[in-house]
Amino acid sequence: MSTNLSVNEYLEALKQGVLKGVKCKDCGFITAPPRSSCRNCYGHNFEIINLSGRGKITTFTTIFTPSEVRRGQGPYVVIVVELDEGPWIMGNLTGIDPTTASMDMIGKRVALSDAPLIEQEELEGDPAPVFELID
Repeated sequence: MSTNLSVNEYLEALKQGVLKGVKCKDCGFITAPPRSSCRNCYGHNFEIINLSGRGKITTFTTIFTPSEVRRGQGPYVVIVVELDEGPWIMGNLTGIDPTTASMDMIGKRVALSDAPLIEQEELEGDPAPVFELID
């Protein structure tokens, strides 16, 4: 039996500070944000799981000139996090001066932050998780 996590359910959980994902019951691969099929075996048999929201920075970029929908919000740092459970997820980094972001951040540990998400209506797309450094 297939259990899917809708994008709306994922976003509502994220707004509550909970990072959800799906685990393939066929091969054990974990995916976040949710997808309609497993990225590993293409199966559709999932269980919904809560993820720790902890991981390490794999790459980042500092946005100095934001898009029109985020005008006045720059600079800010966008990171890709390899979660402890395996999935890679993109989000924003808070708690640092974006103008000082450097390659030293690669490999640093982060956790899902309590910082508020940018509301979905403000963006052309879905809000991203917000992370903070924990090392």
